[in-house]
Amino acid sequence: MTTVETAPETDLIEQAVGTVFGDLGAACTAPLVVLGDRLGLFRALAGAGPLGPADLAARTGLAERYVREWLRGVAVAGYLDYDAATDRFTLTDAYAAVLADDEGPAALIGVFPGFAALWADLDRIEDFFRSGGGMGWGDHHPALGAAQDRFTRPAYVHGLVAEWIPAVDGIAPRLEAGARVADLGCGWGQSSILIGQRWPNTRVTGFDADDAAVAHARSAAAEAGVDDRVSFEVADAAGYPGEGYDLVTFTDSLHDMGDPVAAAAHARTTLADHGAVLVVEPLAADRFADDFANPYARIGYAISTLVCTPSSLAQPGAAALGAMAGEARLREVLAAAGLTRVRRIAQDSAPVNIVLEARP
Repeated sequence: MTTVETAPETDLIEQAVGTVFGDLGAACTAPLVVLGDRLGLFRALAGAGPLGPADLAARTGLAERYVREWLRGVAVAGYLDYDAATDRFTLTDAYAAVLADDEGPAALIGVFPGFAALWADLDRIEDFFRSGGGMGWGDHHPALGAAQDRFTRPAYVHGLVAEWIPAVDGIAPRLEAGARVADLGCGWGQSSILIGQRWPNTRVTGFDADDAAVAHARSAAAEAGVDDRVSFEVADAAGYPGEGYDLVTFTDSLHDMGDPVAAAAHARTTLADHGAVLVVEPLAADRFADDFANPYARIGYAISTLVCTPSSLAQPGAAALGAMAGEARLREVLAAAGLTRVRRIAQDSAPVNIVLEARP
């Protein structure tokens, strides 16, 4: 009797097919998630218990046939529980916290709409691979800025103003009494506005090189009712005006800059006595080999390739630090800028971030 063994190469190909096929499924599910968000399907499911397609269609005023197909697609993706005996679907509380609650600390729903921007800008990114050029945040499809603004809000509400800034040595009392804050690379102004809301006696100025982002931030501050204490200006991080800032923040922005050393050095010169610089960056290992165990790394390197590296390469300096620089490289940048006293803070409340306090 002859035993036929599968060739090792065939086994490896099957493994590769399985991995890539799984990713194809995830990619195809993403538009369904966006639809679930836009149409209020996740919110209608949250806390409702088991629902059938007709029940959900009635709750949302949508066509039952589309709702049924959507439910099945999202269920096989693992986002919904399904009871075959009753043909009903349930969004568990755990998944509701991720997909139906924008304000919760676990919210991730805001990321998905940004994928449209990544695909829309792909031809330009392809050209940059050949030319070495780049593009700023403001040059991307508008969906990118909107997704960034929405996605970062929960992290900034539950992290930045609740844990990370208060962890900076001595800063909380100064903010309560009335301090000055410069928020560099502020984008649509989410971080600046939240700081102003949390510490109403403090004056916050957000700086960004993108005119459109600053215009949006000003409107957002007015809508939030904090434009009396939160303002925005168009300026480069390496030359923004003012001095005597008690706190200068780089909230997920230092790696996007063409010359992060120059930006950090200018921040140092604008600090008040006993002032500090706060740097918030994506979680990355110092050795790339260690990033294979980092659950954020896959997202981080993708966004860095498509957005962050092009941003830096579009600016003078073109340092291309990359979103996944890691703590050791960030410390080198800060030291080169004259910020030699650096400590990592708020590790327990920053599962996918590196948060550093830096001083001269």
